[in-house]
Parts: sequence; C-alpha cells; structure tokens
Amino acid sequence: MTPALVPGVATTLASEETLSAFGQDPWWITTIKALAIFVFLMLCVLMMIMADRKVMGRMQQRHGPNRMGPFGLLQSLFDGIKLSLKEDLIPRGVDRFVYIAAPMIAAVPAFIAFSVIPIGPEVNMFGVITPLQLTDLPIAALVVLATAALGVYGFVLGGWASQSPYALLGGLRASAQVISYEIAMGLSFVAVFIMSGTLTTSGIVESQRGLWFAVLLLPSFLIYLVTMIGETNRLPFDLAEGEGEIVGGFMTEYGSMKFTMFFLAEYVNMCTVAAVSVTLFLGGWLAPPGIATLIPGANEGWLPALWWLLKFVCVMFLFIWARGSLPRVRYDQLMQLGWKVLIPVQLVWITAVAVVRMLVLEEASPAVIALVVAAFTVATVAAFYAWLRQARRERAAAARERAENARRAHKDPAFGGFPVPPSTAPHYGSSVLAEPPRTAPAAAADRNQKGEEVTGA
Repeated sequence: MTPALVPGVATTLASEETLSAFGQDPWWITTIKALAIFVFLMLCVLMMIMADRKVMGRMQQRHGPNRMGPFGLLQSLFDGIKLSLKEDLIPRGVDRFVYIAAPMIAAVPAFIAFSVIPIGPEVNMFGVITPLQLTDLPIAALVVLATAALGVYGFVLGGWASQSPYALLGGLRASAQVISYEIAMGLSFVAVFIMSGTLTTSGIVESQRGLWFAVLLLPSFLIYLVTMIGETNRLPFDLAEGEGEIVGGFMTEYGSMKFTMFFLAEYVNMCTVAAVSVTLFLGGWLAPPGIATLIPGANEGWLPALWWLLKFVCVMFLFIWARGSLPRVRYDQLMQLGWKVLIPVQLVWITAVAVVRMLVLEEASPAVIALVVAAFTVATVAAFYAWLRQARRERAAAARERAENARRAHKDPAFGGFPVPPSTAPHYGSSVLAEPPRTAPAAAADRNQKGEEVTGA
C-alpha cells in the first residue's frame, strides 16, 4: 500500500508541507509580525483586565469601571501607570539577582509561546505573500508545553528569593500545581496529535477542515479547558496566590513594577492558552461550519483572522465566567482532581482514540470498530460507577466521623487538642468583665455586679 493511499500518512505529508511557507520572509516582515504579536498581547491584557472587572460587576449586580475614559476603557491603563509609579521596595536579606529576575522569567516565556499560533492563512502583506503566523516548527505544539513549564520557574524562584514563608509556600504550590495540570494538558494534546498526524500548529489547523477536534475529541477539549485554568492560577484554582490562606503567595513581597510583571505574566498566559485551545480544538482560523458555504472566500485573505478573534474572545470569556461563578477549592481537592480524575480519564481516552485510529488506518470493518468503541464505553461506565460508589462510601464515613467528633466535643470542650480557655478567664488588656463562675463566692459576684474592671493585673 502506497503512502498516498493511507489517510494518516497522507495527512502527515500534507501537514508537513505547510512548513515550506515559513523561513522565506524578509527581516522587516518578521519584525512587523513580532511587533504585532507584542502589541496584540499588551492590548489583550489591558482589555481583559477591564472585561474581568466589568463582566464580574454585572454578574454581581454592580457597575464595573466607568469613570476613566469612555465606558471605563482606560481604567486598566491608569491602573498599570499607578502600579509602575509606586515605590519599589526590596526586602532585606533577599537574593537580589533572583528576586529581580523572577518576574521577567515568568513573563517572557508566555510571549514566546504565541509565536507558533496561526492566526490566518497566507496573505498579501505589503506585496509579500506570507502566512499570518510568526513561525512554525515540526514540534511547534511541544514548544507551547515547554514555554508553559518554563514560566513556573519565575513563580518558584520569586517565592524562594523573597525569604518569606508565605511566598515560599506559594512558590511550592505553583510548582506542584503546574506539574499536575501540565501532565493532563499534555495528554489532551496527544489525542490531537493522533488524529491530525502532525505536531505543527498550521498542520493541525488544516486537519480540522472537515470537523473540529472540539467535537471529535470532546473529552480532551473539556479536560483542556479545566487544565488551562489550573495552568494560569486563575480562580477557582488560584491556590498559589490565595490571599485567604497565604496572603499573596509568591507575590507577597513584590510591589511596583515587579508586581506588574507577575500580573502581566498571568494575563499573557491566559491569552496564550486560549489561543492554543482555538488552534488545537476549535479549527484555528477556519470559518465556523456553514459560514464557508454562505460567504465565498471565508477562509481566504484577511477574513479568517476575524473568525480566529471571535473564537479567542469566547474562550477568554470562560476565564471570567469561571472566576465569577465558582468558589476557590481546597488544595487537596485541587491535587485530587488533577491526579485522580483528569490524568486517569485522559489515559483511558487516549488509549481508545489510538486503538480506533489504528483500526481506521488498517481499514477494519465498521462492525469491529463499533465493537471496540462499545467495549471502551462499557469499561468506562463501569469504572465511573465503581468510583462513584467509592466516593459515596468515603463521604458517608467522613460524615460519621464528623458526627462522632461533634458528639465528643460537645461532652468535652478540650477534645481534639484545641486549647479552650476557661469561661471565667479575664480578657487581658480590655475592660470586659470576667464571667463569675457558677460556684463563685458571694463576694466575687458582688464585685462583678458593682462594675469593677478586670485587667489581669
């Protein structure tokens, strides 16, 4: 059988041909593309911060920013100027070089990852035919994972260099969280690689002309949406900087421009993972189904950049929706979701996708493929039912334990090792009267009734 007759090989060869369009641009075209990506990301950060506050304000029945500029559009810009002009303090005893370099280490990889995102097909730019993409590589999708993993070094080093227990805890949480959710995110990419037959981002977009992978690989897409929120430390997964537990996490000792860099890194990372979701699962710059038949040339010229932007905005809205709707989870719940739910589900799903894909390439009969799909479905349902029963048993055991602890604590206030001061102890340093014991002598009771203060002296 020749390679041209094998669908997977044909797809691979076709996708690798897309790399021939790169590396031929003049230096000034490459400079324009790089500057356009930088300006786009900076504008996205400003608009996303404003949208974050405006949308959540509407969700909470209040107005968002509405004073600075028309409709409050300049509020984010003035907030950035205010942060940059604040006094920049460096705590005593920190590692100055690492302390200063950490915010930049966190911000730079996020910009690099955006260089392999395709925003449109080949267009005529100042008389030069060039794709709307800075560059592409045979392993471009892995570049995104690599840069995402590098960004966490800034958080860890910032927490370590701050010489603060809260900052160190935040850095350790960030590293554990990224490791957990990076694995699940990488596994969601594997299913895309299997179906597209390539690791180039432009080839992955081309392989979705018939059907978007968000439909064909729905479990991978849904798990990616969860992991991208965990990867960017956004609510409900912002345990690395949870102010209710560890003050500000790895950013506790940072202020002024350095704090702004951490803030910038978070929002640029959001833009990057949203663009990756559009590229891998939502057809990239391809027009939505049905639009191409209604609008001639919908996938040609500069118009596909509009489809890409609309998809990008919809994914970015999910970040705001999740932040305004979901409460922060506990750290053990965060780790349990990553290691006990997302990763096992992805492993089973990838195995199923690989087996079915292999059968399709081997031109197996539809009955055999349907039988394999049914077997995986039954196994998945059985595993889910067993997990559900185990979870119910664990919840029932935890409820019984809480009830027993409450009963014992009701009988013995000192149960559990918590120091309980006696009810007759004076409140030192205040003017609150001490409660007389029930068996107090009459003289003490009379003294309290006269309003004498108990100072503990």
